[in-house]
Amino acid sequence: MKEAPVLVLNANFEPLNVCSSRRALGLMLTGKATLVMNGRGEIHTVSRSFPIPSVIRLERMVIRPRRRVRLSKREIFRRDDYTCQYCGKRLRHPTVDHVIPKRLGGPHTWENLVTACASCNHRKGGRTLEQAHMRLLRPPREPSASAVYVLEHYLRGHEEWRPFIEGW
Repeated sequence: MKEAPVLVLNANFEPLNVCSSRRALGLMLTGKATLVMNGRGEIHTVSRSFPIPSVIRLERMVIRPRRRVRLSKREIFRRDDYTCQYCGKRLRHPTVDHVIPKRLGGPHTWENLVTACASCNHRKGGRTLEQAHMRLLRPPREPSASAVYVLEHYLRGHEEWRPFIEGW
């Protein structure tokens, strides 16, 4: 229970991140955070008992730079919903394709990488879309780093967090 995830909110209730119950209790005991939601019972010591938090809120406002989603293979697949961007087929084993091939100077950016099935990726090869007579279903772009997108995988096991995350 000490390592159970806890949603951390900024002073204005903006979702910041997720930490362990142990870290959340430390923040609460030092007065840096307050309990917003207790959904897990209590921890008992010899003289006191403390609620095990599910959601905490920081006492002071934390100003963070604009959040960005890190470019990775997994995030490209997630952005494209594991769907080939050429034929529209849902994939169990997707590949990544460079829209402008690397050999032609195509950069390793959100706007140049798409999810593709093996057959479409092979058919396109090292050619441009025009040369291969292919087109994309939708133009690739960097996903917004909204709280819903970033913390989405935590929502499956913690539905009580949904009202705090979906508002942002």
